[in-house]
Amino acid sequence: MPPRRQFQRKLGDRRYRKMFVIATEGAKTEPQYFSIFQHTPNTVVKIKCLPGNTQSSPQRVLARMNKFLQEKGLRKEDEAWLVVDKDSWTEQQLNELYFWSQSRGNYGLAVSNPQFEIWLLFHFEAGKGVTSAHRCLDMLKRYLPGYKKGSKLDRITMEQVSSAIYRAKQRDNPPCSDWPRSTGTTVYRLVEKLLCS
Repeated sequence: MPPRRQFQRKLGDRRYRKMFVIATEGAKTEPQYFSIFQHTPNTVVKIKCLPGNTQSSPQRVLARMNKFLQEKGLRKEDEAWLVVDKDSWTEQQLNELYFWSQSRGNYGLAVSNPQFEIWLLFHFEAGKGVTSAHRCLDMLKRYLPGYKKGSKLDRITMEQVSSAIYRAKQRDNPPCSDWPRSTGTTVYRLVEKLLCS
């Protein structure tokens, strides 16, 4: 009798309906955060993060994305997103990313002002009183003691994510067309798509 064939799927070779390619300014925090959506039960999305480095800028984020798209391509159902902070970047620098995001229907831009940590803070509170990046970090440490760039974010719950979406939308009212000029973030737009895919 011939030996029975074993049918096993290779580890990591999971079917997915949609891929999100996310180029981030940060090297640690943003990839850590977005990884929580890839490891939820019954996930049907694949997230490919293209993290930044210590010398990141909006143009380098865009260059990493363009390099990936040129080498790997993108299926029509997949999406490509740029995730950056307002920081001290100029309108001209951010405009280049905004115009890129408008060039195709499956491209997107998420900007946090002053930084990505405002989005993390929204998981816990409305962020009233955030006047600077330093103040934002101080307030976030009330909820994530010892927080620093690259801290594990795996204890964030989906209920907290829903609260962050709600708070970010409240702050982005009426919705900005490009990026928030005052304290706020449009990361919620990407996260809603991750949850609905």
